[in-house]
Amino acid sequence: MVVRSQASTVEAYLDELPADRREAVAAVRAVVLANLPEGYEEAMAWGMITYSVPLSRSGKTYNGQPLGYVALAAQKNHLSLYLMGVYGDREQEFRAEFEATGRKLDMGRSCVRFRKADDLPLDVIGREVARHSVDDFLAKVRAARGG
Repeated sequence: MVVRSQASTVEAYLDELPADRREAVAAVRAVVLANLPEGYEEAMAWGMITYSVPLSRSGKTYNGQPLGYVALAAQKNHLSLYLMGVYGDREQEFRAEFEATGRKLDMGRSCVRFRKADDLPLDVIGREVARHSVDDFLAKVRAARGG
């Protein structure tokens, strides 16, 4: 079950979390922000913290929303880190890099589920976040969509 926050700012979102979840989300957020290439914007969307390509850079999207690159959320039973740059051709390599650290990976398509920041190899997460400039990510998305 997805828990959707109604918070309109990242600070309000963090404030509404229980202390242990706030600490974990804040730690992962710090890694994302430290490694996020220039041009992505942090905002609240879909009840989670998102890092997206602004519409002014991506142009029109299928849903009229900025193109999501990374998202971070507290769900009912776990925390989630969505890494859209991993989706597709990077997934197997990312899985191998993550698992080589000895940590257990709980991952859906682009969603890494965790309970505390220590569950994640934060250096691997940081490298993954840093991997795609806005232009590189836009090219990857366009190629995946056949255009």
